[in-house]
Amino acid sequence: MNRELFEAMETLADEKGIDREVLYEALDAALVSAYKKNFNSKTNVRVELDSDDNTMKVFSRRVVVDEVEDEDLEVSLEDAQQIDPSYELEDVVEHEVTPQDFGRIAAQAAKQVVTQRVREAERGVIYNDFVDRLDDIIIGTVQRMDNRYLYIHLGKVEGKLPTNEVMPGESYQVHDRIKVYVTKVENTSKGPQVYVSRTHPGLLKRLFEIEVPEIYEGIVDIMSVSREAGDRSKISVHADDPEIDPVGSCVGQRGQRVQTVVDELNGEKIDIVHYSEDPVVYISNALSPSKVIDVLVDEEEHATTVIVPDDQLSLAIGKKGQNARLAARLTGWKIDIKSESEANEEGTSDEAESELADQVEEDEEV
Repeated sequence: MNRELFEAMETLADEKGIDREVLYEALDAALVSAYKKNFNSKTNVRVELDSDDNTMKVFSRRVVVDEVEDEDLEVSLEDAQQIDPSYELEDVVEHEVTPQDFGRIAAQAAKQVVTQRVREAERGVIYNDFVDRLDDIIIGTVQRMDNRYLYIHLGKVEGKLPTNEVMPGESYQVHDRIKVYVTKVENTSKGPQVYVSRTHPGLLKRLFEIEVPEIYEGIVDIMSVSREAGDRSKISVHADDPEIDPVGSCVGQRGQRVQTVVDELNGEKIDIVHYSEDPVVYISNALSPSKVIDVLVDEEEHATTVIVPDDQLSLAIGKKGQNARLAARLTGWKIDIKSESEANEEGTSDEAESELADQVEEDEEV
């Protein structure tokens, strides 16, 4: 019986990918519980497991004291020293009390406890696997849906895709395959809960990392992403090596790389811009495809006023302010856009020209 029990433990460990120590700790606790229940014992006991010899032994444990108040838990110093003269107060005296038919009783009693521990350990393995996939893309299959979630089969666990994080215009049927971005992993009493998204900016970033080897290898860095899922996004990129064109790397030959990302996002428009530490240059780039005449920077307010040609104003602002909004999120600066004629009327243009002239003089002096 003992050999079969140990073999079953080894099989469980191999099949479930669970650490053997976890299983043996569970078995240990189960055997202690089984002994106390079946033999009405109040004594503290310790179980010794030996998987090499397929043996299970139970030892009672009593503390050495001057005056015994509970014979189940304590032993006098005099009696202890009759067993071994080296015993002193507060030592623990152990004595084997393994019942003859303990193997059969242990197997029956341990089954439920070990099964529970196995389930918990298995959940822990799954949780750790998916924690490692946090902020990453994973491919799953649509399993079912309700008003709140699409439930995505991700292998050992079911991912939850909130309906408000499905891209506008997308619709899915059961068994459809889908790429999702892992946003949160929780370890709950019901097992690991994995939440995923199709609208998160991280999805766009990870897609570029997959499609652009220079990003994956760290030659090109993605500095920032702003996204209005299903409609339009902006991404800023940078390369330390001046010989590398970060934008060209992301676009790819004949636009193949960026088109692959666009196709995955069902036609979402993507602006790829050069990052710069100079806010004037960075914001000018971020407002692409519009042209920019000048950018006035207010460092204290972390705000800018951008002057654009009159015929570029609507392009710079974008439909319902989208272009300006995405540029502001991308750069982290407040952006107020004015046409050239409006700036001239307010005197903003003259101020910009004066600042630009001062900057030129400083550059010349340097």
